[in-house]
Amino acid sequence: MSVTTICSRKMGAGLRAVIWALALPAVMSGTAQAQTPADDPNPGGLTLTAGLHVPSVYLFRGILQESDPDLTFWPFFDVGAALYSGDGGLKSVGVNVGVWNSLHTGSSGGSLTGIHYEEDFYATLALGFGGGVTVSQTFTAYTSPNRFFRTVEEISFKVAQSSRMAPYGIIAFELDGQADGGANEGTYFEFGVGPSWPAGGSRTIAIPLKLGLSLNDYYEGPTGDEKFGFFDIGALYTVPFSGSKRYGSWSFHAGVDVFTFGETTKSFNKGDKTRVVGQAGITLTY
Repeated sequence: MSVTTICSRKMGAGLRAVIWALALPAVMSGTAQAQTPADDPNPGGLTLTAGLHVPSVYLFRGILQESDPDLTFWPFFDVGAALYSGDGGLKSVGVNVGVWNSLHTGSSGGSLTGIHYEEDFYATLALGFGGGVTVSQTFTAYTSPNRFFRTVEEISFKVAQSSRMAPYGIIAFELDGQADGGANEGTYFEFGVGPSWPAGGSRTIAIPLKLGLSLNDYYEGPTGDEKFGFFDIGALYTVPFSGSKRYGSWSFHAGVDVFTFGETTKSFNKGDKTRVVGQAGITLTY
């Protein structure tokens, strides 16, 4: 299905298939945990995170955003504030605000409409508890400067645990607008794990797995609401490359994801049952 057939509705946005699995856990841990001055050139209560990532194609929760992809760029910027740290039942309180962009030169961008396909604004409140458990709430406004889709407003809740397996669950409610081509705002659920291992020195490799489901009207198709949206298994290699941390901590990321789609997301992906997506980029944390 081409992008233009469903451009009147929101098709893309926020915890993008790879980037949020990569970027936000680092942001939230930087907000919730204080670093020592010896390790951190910015030991205050604010953490700044920025980056630029380049995917081979843009999928959002299994939904293809470009019928004819060319070049896609994801610049983003986040500010995290550590508001509280304690030893009781509530270990930490943090707030993050940020903006995420998707710039396209393919079918959903280019010279006629402008390359700025998507600009998302979000705010997150995160509460840290014992056992490495974090509960967060995020409000996101997904917008399209080049008017390929209408603005979507969403509120989501996430529970995650900081451990070797790094399990998490997300439930998201569309408040206004929607991600697919159906008629109703939907409710989305995602469960995943992100085990990681050292790969020599400070390098790491992670194997994230994600399952995306519709709890109500999220993956609407010709036969109604399809519950199974996608399953994703990936590999992510991270290499820190900054010597001195005077100008922040820099890292290079490269990865690949293999998606398997349900019937509705299959129709959004030109009838393909599976798709391989690659990505590379850099991230700065200060």
